[in-house]
Amino acid sequence: MPLPSASASRERLHTRQIRIEGYRRDDGLWDIEGHLTDIKDHEVELASGPRPAGEPVHEMWLRLTVDASLTIHAACAATDAMPYQGSCDTITPKYGQLVGLRIAPGFTKKVRELFGGVHGCTHITELIGTVATGAYQTLVGQVPAPADRKPFQLDGCHALDTTGPVVARFYPRWYRGER
Repeated sequence: MPLPSASASRERLHTRQIRIEGYRRDDGLWDIEGHLTDIKDHEVELASGPRPAGEPVHEMWLRLTVDASLTIHAACAATDAMPYQGSCDTITPKYGQLVGLRIAPGFTKKVRELFGGVHGCTHITELIGTVATGAYQTLVGQVPAPADRKPFQLDGCHALDTTGPVVARFYPRWYRGER
């Protein structure tokens, strides 16, 4: 269901697009790629000079290569459009530090420690969380879950609260509410 119509006339000023794609590789790993763009509908005056309408202010890429346990085997970042050429793009090699981390509880905290503030690019660092979610979505149906382990998605959102009716109906073994 789309949002209700806006109550006032308006002019679009900015578009941020994030695209996540997941790929199965021939070597048994998965590549998850994220692409972020910020585009203005009008010319904008940046400290580094004017950016014409329709040209990206930001265009960043991130690829994580993961195994079935969501451990990162390779990480690659690239910056194609940025406000400060020769500075913004120099941080991308640092994202190789993601190698060896596992997308699991504590991952977001570790990402903030490694790339928060001046230690990373705000936009690439934001993209990591979305790519990580894309990794989960990519592996759904690709890796059988052990029958004796609670599915990772339970207690991860409102609908999948282990005390709620959805879990009682679809995951009765893991239901923890009143019977």
